[in-house]
Amino acid sequence: MKVKKSEYLEKIRPAAKKLVKLLCEKYDYCSMLGTDSEDTRYQVASTGVGISPSPFFNNRGFVIRVFDKSGQAEYSFNELSEELLPKIIEGVDRAVKLYGSENRGLPSDRPLTLDKASDYEIDPKELGDDKIISKLTELRQNAMAKDERVIDCMVMFEYRRYSNIFISRERDLTQNLMWSSGVVFAVAKSGDNIQQGYKGASVLGGAEVMEQMEGLADTAVNTALELLSGEPITPGVYDCICEPEVTGMIVHEAFGHGVEMDMFAKNRALAKDYIGKQVASPLVTMHDSACAVDQTATYFFDDEGEEAHDTLVIDKGILKGGFCDAKSALLLGTAPTGNGRRESYERKAYTRMTNTYFLGGNDTVEDMIKSIEYGFLLSTPSSGMEDPKNWGIQMMVSMAKEIKDGKLTGKVFAPIVMTGYVPDLLKSISMISRDVELCGTGMCGKGYKEWVKVSDGGPYIKARISLG
Repeated sequence: MKVKKSEYLEKIRPAAKKLVKLLCEKYDYCSMLGTDSEDTRYQVASTGVGISPSPFFNNRGFVIRVFDKSGQAEYSFNELSEELLPKIIEGVDRAVKLYGSENRGLPSDRPLTLDKASDYEIDPKELGDDKIISKLTELRQNAMAKDERVIDCMVMFEYRRYSNIFISRERDLTQNLMWSSGVVFAVAKSGDNIQQGYKGASVLGGAEVMEQMEGLADTAVNTALELLSGEPITPGVYDCICEPEVTGMIVHEAFGHGVEMDMFAKNRALAKDYIGKQVASPLVTMHDSACAVDQTATYFFDDEGEEAHDTLVIDKGILKGGFCDAKSALLLGTAPTGNGRRESYERKAYTRMTNTYFLGGNDTVEDMIKSIEYGFLLSTPSSGMEDPKNWGIQMMVSMAKEIKDGKLTGKVFAPIVMTGYVPDLLKSISMISRDVELCGTGMCGKGYKEWVKVSDGGPYIKARISLG
């Protein structure tokens, strides 16, 4: 089934078109983004049952962007009607006068008409709150019963349904999308030792993601129990196999932020000087794509009215380029890649990742494990930090599972800090599994704010990594 259009946005569309037409008579360029978004989060834990809206994704409003010879400015508002047009135009004029910034050129406005919607199988709203909470409660009870050392379990389900319209002199765009995610946190205790396991899944779709959550609970519980036996690792450089979620953290934190091209414009990214050069093993190909895969950061056009792109970042180890928003494209003299994203209509658009991942290879996980004389299988990423200017690795995973003579020994080391230099890690990749997995249960901030939904992932990879 297709996600339905926003009745509200369709109702105000004539007024929106008239507003843009009037502003185009005054300014060299004008566009308007309209958003109607709803999000609900369900949670079952020892503290009780909760049903609440997300602080980020429940909003309805508009942002106008205008350019002329004197400068550029934006103006946001949350009410639109024929009667309000004079007041809105007055607000736009005031914003240009008081806050307008230097104009480096006009955004692309080639003619484009688009009206698309994503698919889903089960509508969470039609399923209903009672059935959703009942399923989450059952999952929690089953997880708690798996082992007496499991002392708590929190199960969450969230979905967002949203619609956008984008109108300019030459463009009339509509998109309607829905994503859903499920997360399980399990807590285990042995004596004074308390550990937590985590597992999540996400889809571009509806409540069908809940069908995967039984497996999530098993993994989260097993992770928490395994961590009870974790011990400190001897620091060193080891042959490692990264699970897809760990691969995704490397893709996103260690490299993805470094090819956001607004950082090129500010000379804050080392990648700017490595275009056309080898930065990874010839086995490595990396994409950022809002349209080639179906995940939580999939869309048909970005918040600046650019069609979604599939951007090839690394091709067989060679850095081909980055991705950018419209403003950065103007500054750099290049074309926007459809990566201009806003936290909400009240926020600025920045260059942001979407679904970022490595392509698969030809190896099996079994052969990868057999190839290691002594090393580790890295599992369950916990945190990471970007370093675009120096390409340093600063990431943590929950545990490293020991591999000796080509076999997992059952011994676990935790927690694990991954450090080093990004090209050294990427060039050391010697094996890549076939299947690619992405997950989009989290969010990405620009620095410490400006949160948007992203997904990342890839295959299992074998590499040389500094652990401590």
